Amino acid sequence: MARKRGASKGKKMKPTYFVFCEGKTEALYVKFLKNQYRVPIIIDSKVAKNRIDEKYIKSYKKGKFTHKKDKTFLLYDLDAPKMLQKLQSINSAILLVSNPCIELWSLLHIKEQKANICCAECIRELQKRVGIYCKVNIDTKLKEILVNGQQKAINRAKKLEKYKNPSSTVYKFIEFLEEVKSGNNN
Repeated sequence: MARKRGASKGKKMKPTYFVFCEGKTEALYVKFLKNQYRVPIIIDSKVAKNRIDEKYIKSYKKGKFTHKKDKTFLLYDLDAPKMLQKLQSINSAILLVSNPCIELWSLLHIKEQKANICCAECIRELQKRVGIYCKVNIDTKLKEILVNGQQKAINRAKKLEKYKNPSSTVYKFIEFLEEVKSGNNN
C-alpha cells in the first residue's frame, strides 16, 4: 500500500522589518540586535544616509516580497538641521532617533544623561567608560554593556523629552523585538 502524502500547507511567509539607517554604526547596532534576539523575522537594514524619503523606501522595497505585517523603521541621528522634519514626513515608518547621535543610546546603558550633549562628548564619555570605542565595531565589552544595561537605558530614555537634546527613541525597537520574541506582536 502506497503512503499518502499530507496536503501541502504551503510555506508561511514571515514579515520583514525594514530598518533604514543613517550610517554604518546604526546598521551595525541593528545587526547586533538581530543576533541577540534571534526572532523568526528578517531585519533588512539599509544605509540610506540623508537620502531617505517615501520615494526612496518605496523604490528599495520594489520587487521584494511583502507581508501585511511588514514594518519600516528609521534609525537616525538628529544632529543635522531639519532631519527631524524630514523623518516625520515619512508616514509609513516608525522613528528610532537619537539626539544628538546613536552613541547617546549606548551611553544611556551606562549612565543618566539629562544635560545637552554633542556627539563628540558622547563618544568621549563612551571611551572613558568602555575603553576603546570604534564607530564601526561593537567589541566584547560594549556588547556586554548593551546587553546588561538595556533595561536601564530604556528607563532612562523614557524619562527624556522626545526629540530634544538629549533623547533617544531607540527603545521602541527593543520593545517591539521583545513583543515579537514573546509572540505578543499582532
